[in-house]
Amino acid sequence: MAASIQSVVKLLEATLDATTNKEATNTLQSQETNAGFSLLLLQIIASNGYPQMSRNLAAIYFKNFLRRNWVDVDGNHLLSSSEIGTIKRELLGLMLAAPQGIQAQIGEAISVIAESDFWERWDTLTDDFVSRLTPNDAALNNAILQVAHSIYRRWRPLYRSDKLFTEINHVAGKFCAPLLTLFANTDQMIEGNQKNADELKKYFETLILVIQVFHDISCQDLPPGFEDNLRPITTLLLKYLTYDNPLLHTSDDTEVGILERVKAEICDVLILYVQKYEDAINLLLGDFITSSWTLLTTIGPETKYDIMVSKALQFLTAITHMIEHAQKFNSEEVMGQVVERVILPNISLRESDVEIFEDEPFEFIRKDLEGSDGDTRRRAATDFLRQLMEKLDGLTTKVVSNYINHYLTDYAGNPQANWKSKDTAVYLFSSIAAKGVVTASQGVTATNPYVNVVEFFEKNLAEDLISDQVYPILKVDAIKFLYQFRGQMTKPQWHDVFPLLIKHLASSNYVVYSYVAIAVERLLVLTNESKEPILTKQDVMPMAKDLLEHLFHLIEKNPASESVQENEYLMKCVMRVLFVIKQGVSTIAPIILAHLVTITKVISGNPSNPRFYYYLFEAIGAFIKFTERSQVQIISDSFVGPFADIITHNVEEFVPYVLQIYALLLEVSPPQTLPSFYEQLMQVILSPKPWEKRGNTPALVRLLSAMVTKASSLMVNNTQVEPILGIFQKLVSSKASEAQAFDLLECIICNFPASALEKYFVVMFNIILTRLQNSKTETFSQRFVRFYHLMAARDKEGLGADAVVKITDQIQDNLFAGLYTSVILQETQKFVKPFDRKIAVVSFTKTLADSNAFAVKYKKGWSHTCEALLKLMENPPVPTATEDILPDKDFEDLSFGASFTQLNTCRKPVQDFWPEVTDVKKWVALYLKDANNRHNGMINTFVGERLSEEAKHVLLSYMQ
Repeated sequence: MAASIQSVVKLLEATLDATTNKEATNTLQSQETNAGFSLLLLQIIASNGYPQMSRNLAAIYFKNFLRRNWVDVDGNHLLSSSEIGTIKRELLGLMLAAPQGIQAQIGEAISVIAESDFWERWDTLTDDFVSRLTPNDAALNNAILQVAHSIYRRWRPLYRSDKLFTEINHVAGKFCAPLLTLFANTDQMIEGNQKNADELKKYFETLILVIQVFHDISCQDLPPGFEDNLRPITTLLLKYLTYDNPLLHTSDDTEVGILERVKAEICDVLILYVQKYEDAINLLLGDFITSSWTLLTTIGPETKYDIMVSKALQFLTAITHMIEHAQKFNSEEVMGQVVERVILPNISLRESDVEIFEDEPFEFIRKDLEGSDGDTRRRAATDFLRQLMEKLDGLTTKVVSNYINHYLTDYAGNPQANWKSKDTAVYLFSSIAAKGVVTASQGVTATNPYVNVVEFFEKNLAEDLISDQVYPILKVDAIKFLYQFRGQMTKPQWHDVFPLLIKHLASSNYVVYSYVAIAVERLLVLTNESKEPILTKQDVMPMAKDLLEHLFHLIEKNPASESVQENEYLMKCVMRVLFVIKQGVSTIAPIILAHLVTITKVISGNPSNPRFYYYLFEAIGAFIKFTERSQVQIISDSFVGPFADIITHNVEEFVPYVLQIYALLLEVSPPQTLPSFYEQLMQVILSPKPWEKRGNTPALVRLLSAMVTKASSLMVNNTQVEPILGIFQKLVSSKASEAQAFDLLECIICNFPASALEKYFVVMFNIILTRLQNSKTETFSQRFVRFYHLMAARDKEGLGADAVVKITDQIQDNLFAGLYTSVILQETQKFVKPFDRKIAVVSFTKTLADSNAFAVKYKKGWSHTCEALLKLMENPPVPTATEDILPDKDFEDLSFGASFTQLNTCRKPVQDFWPEVTDVKKWVALYLKDANNRHNGMINTFVGERLSEEAKHVLLSYMQ
């Protein structure tokens, strides 16, 4: 064992050398499957006999090893049970005994395990945390709480469920009392170390973590252990909301100190309790409101206080939701004090804001943009003012309007010197003008009836879009105003303003042209009450060439890869313009193609901004989708170089996008042809390696399906059916890829002749039915039943219900009867999607009409099928039109880089397998009448013999 340990240590150290890194990493990874490899790493970490650097490397490798090897995609453990048990027993103790750097890595490793195992497969972890807490060892307590918080904080954004509540209750029952004891002990240790800065900082770190874990455990429901002790808890929270000690101050105006962090966390907890547990905490809020007010009216403008001030304002906003507290502001005098002492100091531009605007423009946009995540003073003050508007709209409008007029007058007196006054006035007006929900597509949807948004723009802001002698921030204010209140402008007004907006893409100011891109992109999504676009393709086309060239110039002006990708707003605007002009891209196709190829080449070696390259690939997809088909080969040839580099160098971030683009290119290429490049690519796709990375799977299935559709005959001739079915077998074995498995299987049976599949059907169904019996999911059951209906409905192609009966009988005699009644009939009625229901209707109808097995062997099955058909026909499927229109959806909720991101432009359209069936009821009636004639009245006979009177009446009414 010692020799093995030593060899691993040497390999870990070799990873630091660029010349030996790759070989050492490959060797280490080859040893990961050896029994006990993880325990060997733990021995290295625990041993003081190895250099600190080696132990650090072992800890990092151990953490990453767990990420790769703890569970598979379905959550099943990959290590032996003895190895798992040892790791869980030893890991926390090892972390607490390790030096700080190693401690952090082991803490992350515990969190990795907890993601899959906590709490049901690791129900001792909370007990381990509690048993190791101490009254006064801050370093040890902090390590425990840090890991606990990393596990428990994932509860905060989750939806309520019985399973979640069971997990939280498991923790609360064990942790509430010890946590409150530690809270009190920490308070005593702080009191005893008032003059010891180093000790104070340690205990304040404990205090922060105690409050964070308190927040975690409270986030979904109020635990009895906390509810019964709210008064002592809030007493301590209030104490530290007002606490001060010069030893904890920071000298740097930008450095957030530990005092500010504690107070921000306290405000965060107060916000939670006000929003969720108002009845429990309402009587205890008075001193917190007073203290928050004092904090806000005495704190300075330094940026180190920003998060604390933002949280305190959010607390007051939450308080103002409660009518009895809102009424405390219901007088002109009090409201004036609120605006004067709280709103204005936090909404007015500071020198630090101007510096960020000039020196870090992208950061300025990120913080300033409506709906961003930043905890900024301006955002929080605006939200507080809007909440006051919700409760006291007339009074708030009157008081704030006085300040707006004051600042506009101040600006008019000396525009050059007092430009900040106008900025403040615009922010104040925007804050009180907006009401209700602000949506991504429409912006502000309702406005304050006491103000006129369009009039304010025309009198005060339109001039800033025309004049060149305006400070850039005021131009941004005007553009942002249009962006926010875009839904309040009429179509004629937008026709006048739109060219002015586009003109500002020529601005040299980063924030100005970025906000133009943001505003234009959202404007192109904007619709009226009839869901008609405010700006149509015809409106945009005359300006499209100049607009796109401006945008591409701005993206490409700095050729460095990181710089090209930095501004996602420009690329998003390019994407949206292409969505809007649709086939209009053909008139400027060479220009667009050249830029898209250039950008792809520049960034392909160094992906750095997931949003940017997502929008880039959507733009490429839109360009391909809308360009004339005669240009497809030119497009394909232009991208073959950069795409081949991406595939060859396995640029993980780009590969799924490129595969989706390849699928789209293949689908729009001339019918019944498979370019030679795709024949080469097919060999790669049919090999196991590309399928090893989970994030590639949906894109690989998408591309393989396109290949099967395009070249099924070639694949049959090249004996490639079996490898494709092997891929299906791999995919269907996992819950994570079962949907893609059935996507591929449906493509297979719709494109390969039944004769090419016949020898595989029994094995195929055996695999499916084994999964159905042992580990079915709702998705699996639904997709299997849809697959059955697709087979049963394709009787003219050599399949049909009788073929399925024959296949299943080869697996087990009379297996079909139980499968049909307990799974197929029941799951069919759960179908929601119109096309799924339509497939089922066609399947049932053809079974009734022509199945010999149902006519002779399964007589009750015939009547059950008819009853199931009639249930579907009570609400006949009416599939929506499949017009090729891209959704004008918002992309802000997409999760980039997690696994796979679907390109909307490359999404496979929902297929209607029977487009000729438009009126389903009419088709069923005609089909059954025709079958009745073909079979010499057999259908009528079965109706009379096998159906109830009610069912008989309904079916015959269709067949009249």
